[in-house]
Amino acid sequence: MASTYTPIATTTLGSNSTAVTFSSISGAYTDLILVTSAKLTTGSNDAIVRVNSDTATNYSNTILTGTGSAASSARVSNNTKMYLDNNGWVTSGEFNVSIGHFMNYSNTTTYKTMLARGNNATSGVDAIVNLWRSTSAITAIEISGNGGTFVTGSTFTLYGIKAA
Repeated sequence: MASTYTPIATTTLGSNSTAVTFSSISGAYTDLILVTSAKLTTGSNDAIVRVNSDTATNYSNTILTGTGSAASSARVSNNTKMYLDNNGWVTSGEFNVSIGHFMNYSNTTTYKTMLARGNNATSGVDAIVNLWRSTSAITAIEISGNGGTFVTGSTFTLYGIKAA
């Protein structure tokens, strides 16, 4: 990682889990980067994120997807979640890599944006813009399988980006 990235926490699953949570996140950085290498069991084709335990309809998402033979887009308003990845997750085969970039996460005067990118060679790639309509600083991030379970060996790492 770049020298401006500071590892905050890493979780590697020793057994299957429905969710991974990073809590008590310090406001000492300008941005956060979430990097996952994970696989889901059946029941889900996307990984989702909720911040500060907010399950209300305070999220909006714009999703761009490519499968190698087709491209599509979708827009969701008043959603209950952010998408870390959508089409790029599969329920068997290799682990899927996704990166979420939380910009200006500790600012208490603006809404929060997370840009997410993910891919899987067998299903496609995604680029997603997520908005959390809250001016609260992000202090907790929960990643779950939207109905599926993350398998043993899945890794989740949260980095802070130092101020320049």
